[in-house]
Amino acid sequence: MANPPLKGVIAYPVTPFEPGTGEVDQAALRRLTGELVDAGSHGIAPLGSTGESAYLRDDEWETVCATTLEAVAGRVPTLVGVSHWSTEGTVRRARAAARHGATAIMVLPQVYWKLTEPELFQHFAAVAAATDLPVMLYNNPGTSGIDLPPETVAALAREIPTITMVKESSGDAARFGAIRELSGGALSVYNGSNPLALEALRSGAAGWCTAAPCLVPRWCLELYAAADERGQRADAVLAELLPFLRFIVRHGLPRTIKAGLELQDRKAGVPRAPLLPLPGKEVDELRALLVRLDSHPLLDGAAAGPAV
Repeated sequence: MANPPLKGVIAYPVTPFEPGTGEVDQAALRRLTGELVDAGSHGIAPLGSTGESAYLRDDEWETVCATTLEAVAGRVPTLVGVSHWSTEGTVRRARAAARHGATAIMVLPQVYWKLTEPELFQHFAAVAAATDLPVMLYNNPGTSGIDLPPETVAALAREIPTITMVKESSGDAARFGAIRELSGGALSVYNGSNPLALEALRSGAAGWCTAAPCLVPRWCLELYAAADERGQRADAVLAELLPFLRFIVRHGLPRTIKAGLELQDRKAGVPRAPLLPLPGKEVDELRALLVRLDSHPLLDGAAAGPAV
């Protein structure tokens, strides 16, 4: 796609909850969203798996959508995750995202029963028809239980013109190039597997969708900036960042990001049950990773954007 609506580091905020009531903490969400924009993120993507979208009531989902987009205030593009167990619910969320001013919507086939190919086509077609917004198809078999191989992704995009983007999170690096090739370059591909960020960008991915900027924005932005440069700086940045990226993936994004925010005195509450907070031993490991990155000389003088 020649001019995708999103490009670069697309940051995923967590959904903060009030410690006492467990309700959505709108003030903390506004603050975190503002920090992500101010740090230099190229786009903001609320209500993905990092944002615990699957555990929100419908009214909470709408509150998070409205609050985040109000905090962004058009300064960068926004990508709203609209997935729901039913087609009706996904359509409802897509229309709400459009009403609140989203730039684009992201759709994961969030299902209980494994869908047949005709059911997948019906679902995505109905959601795409609900608004005029560009659609990012989200492939994450680890959370959805459904794998969308490049052939299926390309076929969906051929049938549904507003599917112009795909976030690929299967962990198979070969798919970045395969999707672009099978779609004739019509689909913009985004990396959703944190450890593959540099490989994806070097293979032509339009962006990196990640929760990591919530804690280490300068490192993420520097990796993206260095990916296009000649030399080995990007490899050096990734080598230092990789232990952190692997940690947050291995231990779960909502719990690790919220634990990191607590360590940085930026309150976001704890994950919602059935998720549990990060255990103490892992919190200590996360603290060590953050301290090392915060004091690392590699980013001295880098122009990646201000630290939060």
